Amino acid sequence: MVASKATQKLSSIASSWPVDPFRPNIQLKNFLRSLSEHPKLTSEAVQAAQLLRDNAIQKRYALSAKTLQPASMPRHYERLVEGYERSATGAGRPWWKVFFGVWK
Repeated sequence: MVASKATQKLSSIASSWPVDPFRPNIQLKNFLRSLSEHPKLTSEAVQAAQLLRDNAIQKRYALSAKTLQPASMPRHYERLVEGYERSATGAGRPWWKVFFGVWK
């Protein structure tokens, strides 16, 4: 891959990268943009960034229902994602819900 083509491709990947709400001062988008300007940029680096953006590994190695819903805590990962999404919007649980383990 020609260096300028790789630069353009990585720049487009960087521009489409989502913003991390938990680290406003450290964004992967900024790192990829600066990496696209590196003189020794390789096509492998561009391909790796593209695979990360497209969740290719997650699609190729899908997790089983047994892994996603363990017998000991079947809703653990659902709650984890729900908590992440709520905290990304700034919403939190009251202290008494945390103390007593109430989720809804």
